[in-house]
Amino acid sequence: MPAGLIALAAGGFGIGLTEFVIAGLLPEVAADFRVDEATAGWLISGYALSVAVGAILLTAVATRFDRKRVLLALMTLFIAGNTLSALASTYEVMLAGRIVAALCHGAFFGIGSVVAASLVSPERRAGAIAVMFTGLTAANVLGVPLGTLLGQQLGWRSTFWAITLIGIAAFVAIAALVPQGAGRGEGEASLRDEVAAFRESQVWLSLLVTVLGFGGMFGAFTYIAFLLTDVSGFASSSVPWLLILFGGGLFVGNTLGGRAADRSRALTLVVTLAALSLVMVGFALVASSPWLTVVALVLMGGFGFATVPALQMRVMAWAGDAQTLASGANIAAFNIGNAIGAWIGGMTIAAGLGYTSPLWVGAGMAALALLVALVAERLAAAGRDA
Repeated sequence: MPAGLIALAAGGFGIGLTEFVIAGLLPEVAADFRVDEATAGWLISGYALSVAVGAILLTAVATRFDRKRVLLALMTLFIAGNTLSALASTYEVMLAGRIVAALCHGAFFGIGSVVAASLVSPERRAGAIAVMFTGLTAANVLGVPLGTLLGQQLGWRSTFWAITLIGIAAFVAIAALVPQGAGRGEGEASLRDEVAAFRESQVWLSLLVTVLGFGGMFGAFTYIAFLLTDVSGFASSSVPWLLILFGGGLFVGNTLGGRAADRSRALTLVVTLAALSLVMVGFALVASSPWLTVVALVLMGGFGFATVPALQMRVMAWAGDAQTLASGANIAAFNIGNAIGAWIGGMTIAAGLGYTSPLWVGAGMAALALLVALVAERLAAAGRDA
């Protein structure tokens, strides 16, 4: 395995921890700043929207620069944002810190995907991207539960100080291990060429599948701490350990999804999206049962993240030689979906539909993603423009 992939995974670990650990700490943060659940949820959905902005704007600017230097600059932005979050004295300052940290997220994974793919042979590219995203899954397996536990024991600010230190370590790893000029062969297209890739309708269909599929799963995940304690009956102290199980599902799903996508990208998407929708329906129905909740939580993470390598490879494949901006746009799509799912889920909770309602929202979004994926593959097979 190229050492550069390990460095990219390290950066992904820190960024994944920043994005997801807040879900486990949301009740504590909401209580500290004296805001309700829906307002606190903007620390997640606001982050996601900022990721989308950064993924497009920063990636577009970065197309003319060396990929390694861009990755290091993005990690610097990440460190600054988390430091601001750790120091936040008000909800507004906390949200500002989240936004600053989020700006690097999309561009890092978008550019990082191109760099990761360039480090291996063509038939192993989905697997290489999966390795980079292993940082995200490892963040959920170990980082999020331990970060949640740290925040519960020493205060949520301690978690963001720890993330800042992880960001510094990732910066050093990227500087030392990612080869100079990595990704340049696939990124020589001009900004005009990168934008021209969006004339391909299959790129847009791929982005829509990402918005609906991934957004459905993480929109439901946004309020998972409330569901686990108020519906399933778990104690708050159990949430970190339950998140370990969820993260384990993400890790297995990402690994197997990457291998499956290298064999058949289309079949992988169809199977995983169908399974994800069914799992979330089942989760909503059995959420009052602690044991069945554990099973559903693992399966939701597994099938949800199994879609990631295939989704990223699909948009890059249809973008041709101009992959950098399309790759960043797909990271934006992940987070736009996240924000939409969290927003709708927050509305259903505010409307009094209960903490299982985000799961029904997620199931519906995943089902729509499956429908779009089937239409896209049918059009692609027929050689027709969407």
